[in-house]
Amino acid sequence: MMQEVTRLMVLLVLGSTRTQQSPILLQENFDLEKFMGGWFEVAVASTCPHYMQRKRENPLIVALKLHHVPFWSNFTMTTNTLRNSSCIETSVHYFLTNTSGRFFHHVTRFGADIDSFVLHTDEDDGSAVMLQLSTEKPSGNKTRIIKLYSRTADVSPAVLHQFQALAMNYGMSEDAIIINQNKGVCLPGEQMAHD
Repeated sequence: MMQEVTRLMVLLVLGSTRTQQSPILLQENFDLEKFMGGWFEVAVASTCPHYMQRKRENPLIVALKLHHVPFWSNFTMTTNTLRNSSCIETSVHYFLTNTSGRFFHHVTRFGADIDSFVLHTDEDDGSAVMLQLSTEKPSGNKTRIIKLYSRTADVSPAVLHQFQALAMNYGMSEDAIIINQNKGVCLPGEQMAHD
């Protein structure tokens, strides 16, 4: 069954806002409810060697779902990821801020605070661009990650080209860009063969 027009979201994880060279311009008239729903992580790039090693070992499309309960000050991103031939479901809670299109979450495992910004949405082609700024504490380690999300598991060459150009614009090298492989969507608890 055909899904709605392909939508993409590019997710960037960059150093702290204090080191950002250009101003962050948020999407005007951002609509949180239109941003919610199902997505697929179809490509990634990063300056973090550990993250890139993990992604190179398992470059599979990740299914995720964004869910917001109206009048609550957060939303949840639930992902299904293949690890050791098993499908694992994880959730991250993003807190809304006073700025429309800006969110915050904390990753306890790395002691990282992450600010997220929706930079661009396009209802005609169903796309969105999201920027995340993170800093690990207490080390102060700053890395950049950019992720391409789409409403469908397959994206056009033009969308991939735009993602690659944007990734390089944010300091990623062309060889740091990984296009995830579509091996089907895993369901939590399901065992999957891994090539």
